[in-house]
Amino acid sequence: MKRRCVGAITILFALMGGWAWGQETTPTKEAPKNAETKQPVRLEKATFGGGCFWCLEAVYERFKGVKSVVSGYAGGTTRKPNYATVSSGMTGHAEVVQIEYDPEAISYQDLLDVFFASHDPTTLNRQGPDEGTQYRSIILYHDDRQRQLAVQTMQRLNSAGLYIGPIVTQVVPLNGFTAAEKHHQDYYRRNRNAPYCQMYISPKLQELQVKLQKVEKVTKGH
Repeated sequence: MKRRCVGAITILFALMGGWAWGQETTPTKEAPKNAETKQPVRLEKATFGGGCFWCLEAVYERFKGVKSVVSGYAGGTTRKPNYATVSSGMTGHAEVVQIEYDPEAISYQDLLDVFFASHDPTTLNRQGPDEGTQYRSIILYHDDRQRQLAVQTMQRLNSAGLYIGPIVTQVVPLNGFTAAEKHHQDYYRRNRNAPYCQMYISPKLQELQVKLQKVEKVTKGH
């Protein structure tokens, strides 16, 4: 099943780790500079899939330190995936977002916490109304540090019994990323009043604070 975005949400609150959530970030064309040294900040990347990429994109665009979020496809075998082929479930790809972020402002652990708070990682190949392997929960790590943090986070969350069932999130190396078609980018920002956005994305954003605090309590020991 495919998705079918309530008015503007203005939420601003400080999260436990000292980083913040608020209105959407605006993608930047130039790398940010360190305030003290004036040198460009070294940005890093993270790639996650947790259902509809419109949803994860809308979530991550609201965190300070996140410089860009691109919806796309990863985790499959087809060299040039597109929306039609990925939606067939035959390419092995998942809908994902690739995040470029400033590690001095928001850490990879913070991004993991947001990931596990923003979808149900215990449901296999389904999130809300979207069903199929292309909607599976998946972490595509860029290096071994990311892999270790992802595995450790899953172990802590499972041990804490935060979810009713075990986490089924895949943790695999990133073997390629293809940006989705232009009309899929910044979807929620451009289509807030679309039915799918009103029914699924806006409620997800409104509920995220409470869910994120529960995840952080486990991963950061608050």
